[in-house]
Parts: sequence; C-alpha cells; structure tokens
Amino acid sequence: MLLVAVVVDVLIPPEFTAFPLLAAAPVLAAPVYSLQGTIATGVVTELIGTALSYTKGTVTLTDYSVRFATVVVLTVLAAILNRVMTKDRKQLKDTREVAEVVQRAVLPIPPDRVGSLDVATRYRAAAKEAAIGGDLYAIHPTPDGVRMMIADVRGKGLGAVRAVNRLLGVFYEAAAHIPGLTDVVDRLEELILRINAEEDEEGTESFATAVLIDVPDDGSPLYVINLGHPPPFLAYQGRASPLEPSAPSLPLGLGDLGRTRVPVDRHTLPHGATLVLFTDGLLEARDRHGAFYDPVPSLSRPLPADPGVILDSLLVDLARHTGGRLDDDAALMAVTRLPEPSDGTRQSR
Repeated sequence: MLLVAVVVDVLIPPEFTAFPLLAAAPVLAAPVYSLQGTIATGVVTELIGTALSYTKGTVTLTDYSVRFATVVVLTVLAAILNRVMTKDRKQLKDTREVAEVVQRAVLPIPPDRVGSLDVATRYRAAAKEAAIGGDLYAIHPTPDGVRMMIADVRGKGLGAVRAVNRLLGVFYEAAAHIPGLTDVVDRLEELILRINAEEDEEGTESFATAVLIDVPDDGSPLYVINLGHPPPFLAYQGRASPLEPSAPSLPLGLGDLGRTRVPVDRHTLPHGATLVLFTDGLLEARDRHGAFYDPVPSLSRPLPADPGVILDSLLVDLARHTGGRLDDDAALMAVTRLPEPSDGTRQSR
C-alpha cells in the first residue's frame, strides 16, 4: 500500500493527495505485525510522507506539520491496538490449550490394542469454539471380551465435563464388574438422573445419546444397545453398513418418559472388519450449500484393516466436504478384529 501511495501521489495532479491512504498504513499493520513491525511501519510511513511533500513542492509548512503529527498519533494508536490484540490472541491460545489439556485428562486416548481388537480414536473440536464438549468414547476389556461405549452429553463447558467424567467412571466400573449390557445401561441411567437432581436448582437437565457394545473374544455375534445415537457402521470388504437398532430407544436420562427395557441387537463382526462409531457432529457437518456429510462413500472404498487409517481417511473426506469447519464437536472410535494367524496364535503389537 505504501508503494501504491507513492506511485499514485507522484502521478496525480498536485491538488490531489494520497496521504490519507499512506497514513492508514500503521493502523493496517497493527493486526498482522509485531509491535516492532508496527512502529517500523509508522517510521517508514513518516519518511515516505516527508519525501512526497518535497516531491509535490506545494505542501506548506503547516500542512507538513499536520501530516507529521497525524502519522505520529496514528502510529501510537496502532502500537496500542497491536498490544491489545496480541494480549487477546495469547489469552485465546491459552484458553484453547487449557481446554485441550482438560479434554485429554477427562477423555484419555485408549491403547492401540484392547483384547482381540485394534483400536483408534479421534476427536475434532468445532472450528469456531474453544469450549469443551460432551462427546466421549470408552473401551475396556471384560472377562469375556471387550466392552465399548460412545456417547454425546447435552451441553458444553464444565457441566458437560463433569457429566462426561462421571459417565466414564461408572462405565469403567460396570465394565469390570457387571456382566449384562442392559444392567450397565441401568447404572448409567441412574447416574444421569442423579446429575439432573443435583442440577435441578440451576434449571438444567442433562441427557446423553449413547451406543454400548459388547464384543466377545470367541468370535460370537457382538451385542449392541443404541440409545438415540447415530448407528455405528461396519466397514468390510469395500462396503459400509449401518448397524441400525431393531427398535428406537430414548437417550440416557429420558428413560422415565416411557422406556422399559432396552433392546439388545446381535450383529456379526467378521475378522478383518472394522466397526466405526461416531457422535452426531460428524453427520451434522454441512458443506457450503447446506448438504449434510455422508460417511458411507468414504467407508465404502477399499481400505486396509487398520482403524487409524480408516478414521484418518474419514476425517480427510469430512474436511473436504466442510471446507475445514465443524458446527459441533465430533468424537470417533474404530475397532478392527484382525484375522487369526494361520498358526492359531494371536498377533500382537
């Protein structure tokens, strides 16, 4: 802009001046440069303004003094603006870092191998928010296999974090001591009701959509309970099939509205197949035309039996669809039952 101002000011007639454009340079530099860069821009602007005054030959001493003082004042204001914006950016960065640390403390990354399954997880926060969400995933070995859960608690912030932390605690305890999947749901339901009773004075009510799955080690059908959550997808041999519930069921915390006993559905997880679970932030992502994201094409491509590769491929396709923006957090978990080695021993990492 300074170069343009010089060229224009030299070429236009003497009665016109590009000084207002030149004087704006320090203010324009404040949001993008450091404090030193902003001040340097003001100094360069002052020097170019002085040179232009001599080039024109029609600027009086009074006009020159006014221009000089204007650039000085604008440079000082630009320096103050630069410090304020730098402080705000640092505070925003610190807030995001704290949110990420808390998120990881509450929602740790599970190991790559749990029981007979290879495991991968990913978490993508909404692009326009630094708040901690209520999306969660969990996986834990049991005496007979592996139990997993993915859920989405209503709300954000500390209230959602507390609910997520308590849900994970109950799930891990139940995974170790309660054999029946429906009994685990009852324990989680009781917890959400207690949370609602504790928060009744605040006028808020929590509920959570969830999917709970038991994967036996012996290769028998897996057992799935879906509580108002997006169904998992089974990716196998270039095809992706949703594991739809046989009957709809209310989310956790809303069971008193009419839910009796939750249905448990049986499905098969073949060796070499990958089960992909996610929260609704994935399905509710939109492109610039408002079209929702569909994970089926990405999951239906030929993919290796590697849950991490599958999730990364899914997220790349999601970013391509949305242009890199999400309206809601998205938690993803994928598990792969690897083929049995020919000698009958299990593969390990």
